[in-house]
This record gives sequence, structure tokens and C-alpha cells, in this order.
Amino acid sequence: MDEIDKKILNILQKEFPLEEQPYLIVGERCGISEDETIHRVQKMKEEGIIRRIGAVFDGTKLGRVSTLCAARVPEEKIDSFVAVVNADKNVTHNYRRDNEYNIWFTFSAADAKELEIFLKEVKEKTGVTDILDMRAVRTFKINASFDL
Repeated sequence: MDEIDKKILNILQKEFPLEEQPYLIVGERCGISEDETIHRVQKMKEEGIIRRIGAVFDGTKLGRVSTLCAARVPEEKIDSFVAVVNADKNVTHNYRRDNEYNIWFTFSAADAKELEIFLKEVKEKTGVTDILDMRAVRTFKINASFDL
């Protein structure tokens, strides 16, 4: 990455222009054309530097409920368990940990009933019943942007 790529990333993280041609504006701020900006962003996506570009919404303010779950999954069931969990579009993260509770995932739902149904179905489909449902009781604002 050169200095222009770093500047693009800083803008995309913190000041993405909500305009008809956002990459034109980003390019102007970096001293390059819209086409070059788009090319650089595509290249960074292909290289895995950028995973996604999208809005981050406050689900609670939108009336949604979410939870962080930790599951104790036997080694031989991990692949099938993960497949069941990941099949639901409301799973936002799913990762393995080196811990007694070895699979952690987050789930967002329209309401508590939908969340309960999802967890019940995961238990029924996988046979894994040791799943901790750790709904947030307090929200902390964490800014996950990085100055480059």
C-alpha cells in the first residue's frame, strides 16, 4: 500500500461521502481520478485489505435484539454445527476459539421470539445443547477504525 491507498482507507473508514458519486469525492481528496480510486479500492478488496464497505447500524435503535453465543461443540461436530449456524442470514460473526466453549457467534433478530426460535432450532438440528446466550445488558461504543 502506498500513501494514497492509506488515505483512501482513512476516508472510507471515517468519512465515506454519502453522495451520488462517492469515489469521485474520495479521489478528489486524494488527488486522483474517480476511476483510479475505484481501481485501488477493488484491488484492496481482492487483496483482502478491505473485507466489506457498508453502513453500521445501531440494531437496538432499530428495534432489533442480538446476542453473543458461545457453544461447547465436540470436535467431530464442529463442521456440521458451523454449517447450521451459518445458514441463517442473521448470523453476523462465527468463529472458533481455543476454549471449552469453542464456537462463538453473534445473531441479530427482529425480536426476542425469533432469537429463541433460532437457538432452539440450532440445538435440535445439531444435537449441541450447551450454548450460552449472552445478550448485552449494557452497550459500549467501540470505534474499530484504524489510522493509517
